[in-house]
Amino acid sequence: MHKEQHVNGSETIRDIVIGMSDGLTVPFALAAGLSGAVSSSTLVVTAGIAEIVAGSIAMGLGGFLAGRTELDHYNSELRREYEEVKRVPEQEKMEVKEVFADFGLSPALQDQIADEMARDEDKWVDFMMRYELGLEKPQPNRATKSAITIGVSYIVGGIIPLSPYFMIDNSQLALYYSCGVTLICLFVFGYFKSKFTGQPEISGALKVVVIGALAAGAAFVMAKLISGK
Repeated sequence: MHKEQHVNGSETIRDIVIGMSDGLTVPFALAAGLSGAVSSSTLVVTAGIAEIVAGSIAMGLGGFLAGRTELDHYNSELRREYEEVKRVPEQEKMEVKEVFADFGLSPALQDQIADEMARDEDKWVDFMMRYELGLEKPQPNRATKSAITIGVSYIVGGIIPLSPYFMIDNSQLALYYSCGVTLICLFVFGYFKSKFTGQPEISGALKVVVIGALAAGAAFVMAKLISGK
């Protein structure tokens, strides 16, 4: 039997990618930068945890607001479509015909489909939302779920580059371990992200690693230059 392979839960995967990618990269760059200026891991850990808390809240709120905006936009367009099918039904029928004309259906069949669809206002409006405006109805709890997913993913990603600093007092030495652990995690993360999104896995993973390494390297060099160490 033929089985089609599709990725489900794309919105959740997108939120995890957003939170995890920033969570791995930003605290990693911060820790690298501080390691270039101070020798105490305690200071790095303190600043890193503060950044993770602030970053997860900011990213989570950003996801929540984006979800609420998407829902508000959908509801606004939904009300407008209901008004239009009542006020200008013939024009809305023409728009239905235009959609099916693009599919290559004959004018007679277009008329028949438009007339049948107009019998059920709810399905008519749902069709217009999907195929005229390209809008899918968001889940009612989408904003809250997105905020939690992004925030938790950011925290998980942020703890990884900080973990060596919890165990090693010297920040310079801890940085070496942090680089090793974080770059490996960035590669694994980039690999699975590319796999889920249908991109070449190895090249996608390497791109993520290079971005993280450049961010950390730039922060480290800048801290060295400013501190004069």
